[in-house]
Amino acid sequence: MAPDKKAATISNVTFVRPAKFYLSGFSNIPHVTYFYIFLCFVYIMTVVGNVLLLSVIFLVKTLHTPKYMIVFNLALTDLCGSTALIPKVLDTFLFDNRYIVYEACLSYMFFVWFFASVQSWTLVTMAYDRFIAICFPLRYHSIVTKPAIAAMLLLMWVVSLSLISCMVGLLDRLSFCGSLFIQSFFCDHGPTYRLACNDTSLNNIMAWVVFIVVICLPPILIALTYVCIAIALTRIASAKERVKALKTCTSHLILVAIFYLPFLGTNIAAVTSYLHPNARIINSTLTHTIPALLNPIIYSLKTEEVLNSIKKLCKTNRVNKIILSNKVTSL
Repeated sequence: MAPDKKAATISNVTFVRPAKFYLSGFSNIPHVTYFYIFLCFVYIMTVVGNVLLLSVIFLVKTLHTPKYMIVFNLALTDLCGSTALIPKVLDTFLFDNRYIVYEACLSYMFFVWFFASVQSWTLVTMAYDRFIAICFPLRYHSIVTKPAIAAMLLLMWVVSLSLISCMVGLLDRLSFCGSLFIQSFFCDHGPTYRLACNDTSLNNIMAWVVFIVVICLPPILIALTYVCIAIALTRIASAKERVKALKTCTSHLILVAIFYLPFLGTNIAAVTSYLHPNARIINSTLTHTIPALLNPIIYSLKTEEVLNSIKKLCKTNRVNKIILSNKVTSL
């Protein structure tokens, strides 16, 4: 009789939608304010770096290629993802506004995960570009065209939008009649849905689907493309040509490592063993913020085309200033 009674009790629970959640953040860490100031610095540098990269790609016509359409997309999602996360984190913990309205919490969750998903699949698109360039060099310009890349990027945005909307939308069916204390630095999906007091099995399935689609599947596809690239490189007779081909992949490989390794490390550690909430929050914060800071730096310093384009823009601006000053003095 006990199980039937329990089921009846659960089915008769009054549906509760909270007015607000409380974000816990760190617990018992001295001088944590310095960490938030560091995040503020990271955000400022992220905005400067990504805006610079976006501007260079937009202004320099020689960079209006399929490859740089993908780089532009990554810089845009880095900028939007950081803007969705860091200012709210600073407002929440630096200024101690830890209560967040229910609707705002779901919106917050949606934008952070949506841009993370787009970032993840943009790296897959970059891997596809390198795969075609090295494995099918003679057919590269006929396969990797602007319309083809635009279609891939559009599909990626639409699928990410649908998937994350579904994940966040399913939270609306939950009843939060117990604790409203979210053990995270933002309205993360897992810590939020686990607070519900009705059936969360569908949310758990959706969490695994998003984890597989956003965090697991992309690095597997990227690894497969690099296996194909490695096989193609072994067929190149000249060692010099092999090194030259590999150099075109280094920027992408660094981006992949700094994006996926912390993400996978944090989640695997959380699933397989006990991970202290403070350690999880630090890892998650840096995972969501550092790649967006480093991506434009890596692409600016490791890619000659971008460096030359920046120099060209600076030179053009200098020439224009000289011409303008000469016109002013002649008047």
